[in-house]
Amino acid sequence: MLTSAVAGFSISIALIVAIGAQNAFVLRQGLRREHVVPVVLTCATSDALLITAGVAGFGSLVTGRPGLLAAIRWGGAAFLLCYAALAARRALRPGGLLPTERPPATLGATLLACATFTFLNPHVYLDTVLLLGGVAQQHPNRWVFGAGAALASVVWFTALGAGARRLAPLLARAGAWRVLEGAIAVVMAGLAVALLLG
Repeated sequence: MLTSAVAGFSISIALIVAIGAQNAFVLRQGLRREHVVPVVLTCATSDALLITAGVAGFGSLVTGRPGLLAAIRWGGAAFLLCYAALAARRALRPGGLLPTERPPATLGATLLACATFTFLNPHVYLDTVLLLGGVAQQHPNRWVFGAGAALASVVWFTALGAGARRLAPLLARAGAWRVLEGAIAVVMAGLAVALLLG
């Protein structure tokens, strides 16, 4: 059982750590110190639900519906491009970049954005439902494997959200936030293009 749990944790953490839309969003929220705990809980719970679906064998349903995957891909790319444009606009705008200079977003708007980054991203389905779900089927203790994978998500998003506060002193100037927002814009646009070409 321990072997399955460690395998699930290891594979999941390797998939999650790669920079992506969800990670960039959690990092930004952590740096702004804005609704960090609800965002981390939303990300971890969403991943746990998707991993559970994969372990239960729902991956075969998704692969059998190419139209659904195409719709998710195009919708996700459109959302990522819009977010990239907003991040680029924030990077180019001279004021309102520092957390103290901008009014906080509402909890509802923040959680909606978080859910959108999660569920409109086809890579999330590929990683959790298809890949982790497929590997789980090869383990004698597939639900223990799934629990290990879900734990990796909790550990990663907690560390990312809480650890971002340590970067706050480095980002105490508007110029540093400009660089961060510019980097987020490039990442989001790159992910959108990858989705469209993939």
